[in-house]
Amino acid sequence: MGNRELFRTCARLGPPDGGGDEDAVAQATHLTLRMLAERIEQLTGQIDELNQRVTRLVERHAPQLLEQVGIGPDSAVTLLITIGDNPERLNTEASFAALCGVSPIEYPPGRRSTRRLNHGGDRQANAAQHRIVFTRLRQDPRTQAYHERRTQEGKAPREIIRCLKRYAAREVFNLVRPVVHAPAL
Repeated sequence: MGNRELFRTCARLGPPDGGGDEDAVAQATHLTLRMLAERIEQLTGQIDELNQRVTRLVERHAPQLLEQVGIGPDSAVTLLITIGDNPERLNTEASFAALCGVSPIEYPPGRRSTRRLNHGGDRQANAAQHRIVFTRLRQDPRTQAYHERRTQEGKAPREIIRCLKRYAAREVFNLVRPVVHAPAL
């Protein structure tokens, strides 16, 4: 039995058969289960309605995002909000990557210099990039091939994810940011 079916069954619960003290406990349990299941069904309906609205908004303003592997309505709207909140900071795709917290930062842990993810930036946008990358690792053959190749080269998983997040940020920026044409001479 799946969750939805379980919630529907609990929402239809009536008073239990029987009597005595155990009956009072069973009645309270049935009542609680029924009330919680009804509330879950109500909230699920509201969530579904809001998801449809978000999807329509993204389809209206940036449908090209939803065409990409791994970018769903939630991630798309999060990234669009980040872009809309900070238009003055977005001159290049590198600035967008920094804003999302996926730009590399060099740090010297010893003799050799390495890079790590920027821990600054918009945490919601970073979480959206994270969801995009891990969805692509499961579903996108190009991303899987890249991951396999970099693993064979000896790169650490964390480094590979950092690079994939940066690539995803570049792709999103180029899809959403309007191209500014220079005036003809």
